[in-house]
Amino acid sequence: MVKIDRDEVLLDIGFKSEGVIPARELSIRNDVHPEEIVTLGEHIEALVLQKEDKEGRLVLSKKRAQYERAWSTIEKLKDADEVVKGPVIEVVKGGLIVDIGLRGFLPASLVELRRVRELQPYVGRVIEAKIIELDRNRNNVVLSRRAWLEEAQKEQRGDFLANLKPGERRRGVVSSVVNFGAFVDLGGMDGLVHVSELSWKHVDHPSSVVQVGDEIDVEVLDVDLDKERISLSLKATQTDPWQEFADSHEVGQLVYGRITKLVPFGAFVQVGDGIEGLVHISEMAVHHVDLPEQVVSPGEELWVKIIDIDLQRRRISLSIKQAAEGGEVSEEYREAFGEHAYDEEGNYIGTYEYADSEFTPETEAQAAWADYVVENPGAVAPEATPHGVNPVSGPAPDPGSAPDPAPASESASAPEPAPVAGSLADEPEAPAAPAPPAEPAPVAEGVADVVGSAAAQTDEPSSVD
Repeated sequence: MVKIDRDEVLLDIGFKSEGVIPARELSIRNDVHPEEIVTLGEHIEALVLQKEDKEGRLVLSKKRAQYERAWSTIEKLKDADEVVKGPVIEVVKGGLIVDIGLRGFLPASLVELRRVRELQPYVGRVIEAKIIELDRNRNNVVLSRRAWLEEAQKEQRGDFLANLKPGERRRGVVSSVVNFGAFVDLGGMDGLVHVSELSWKHVDHPSSVVQVGDEIDVEVLDVDLDKERISLSLKATQTDPWQEFADSHEVGQLVYGRITKLVPFGAFVQVGDGIEGLVHISEMAVHHVDLPEQVVSPGEELWVKIIDIDLQRRRISLSIKQAAEGGEVSEEYREAFGEHAYDEEGNYIGTYEYADSEFTPETEAQAAWADYVVENPGAVAPEATPHGVNPVSGPAPDPGSAPDPAPASESASAPEPAPVAGSLADEPEAPAAPAPPAEPAPVAEGVADVVGSAAAQTDEPSSVD
């Protein structure tokens, strides 16, 4: 190399005149100054493009000479399934250009194990990649760094999978969110948390539960060594709300709930966070009900009795009709009254005077009791109440003086019943003419004393022990 200008360089080739290499023929890189490619006195290899130009000089190309040498080397590497190495020289649409003696194209999707959004930081980095496509006629070379990374990590992945056991809990980072779930990087491989394993609640889209970059704890459900797939669960690391409800509630207890949906066969009632039970239409009232909306409406809050809990099927059967007969309230509602309001067996023995003290409800259940007592100060009897009788009900009415049942047409617009009624089931309308006293209807255990007292007031004999 004897001379370097901005547009060309001169090369002494021992000919009658110097050979000239135009700047564009110096390198496969674009828009670089000749001084960045060659230096004075350097010996280089060049390919003759033209024997003489108009000035009688040989026109040479360093780039073409390098290109010819590179093709021969690359073809050998491709046949041997070897790796090529070179610096990233340019970012183009869809990927990177790597200098491997010629311009090798590295698609963006094959730069890393996961697709990379920002490619500019790779410029200047020397990377290794596999040749996945080679076409000399079209001057086309396609590279894959991901293939090299996968091969390099194959042995590591095998060890990683072998040490991963179902039931094990790991901490990972959410790497991507898709419609069917979320992928979590466990520090070596990605596992999938299917949308059904994201939460105990219904999930419309995984993005409503996790976001890319979130650190979460997951449980390993399954490891497929052949397909190298890991199935994970996020909800397995959380408390099952159904199990929690079943552990803290019993059949026969009263709970406070909100009507969420009406269906032809009954109404669904939310009785806990993400927990819904069904009140069958036959359990809505003591009288015949044609449509659920005749008794309740969506959004209405009321007391219901638990009549069955099927944890395996995630089903809770509830009853409005049986709640009206009274019963033992579940433990969380006792807290609203205070421990002093119940005996050791959980029977209600007194009321808590909300109006005379400062009380801040901590749960929805406490608020439900507090609101009712404040709005109905005379509804809670101060004296002890027998076990099984609703704590917010008044004295039992005279069985012989039950009001006439409302017409069916008026049932839909009837006033909303009290949250828990303490009265007995409606009696049929009394006949106009005097008649011998009818045998009292069977009464739920726990209200016998109240029924006996009511019967004594009417001077009628009672058949209840």
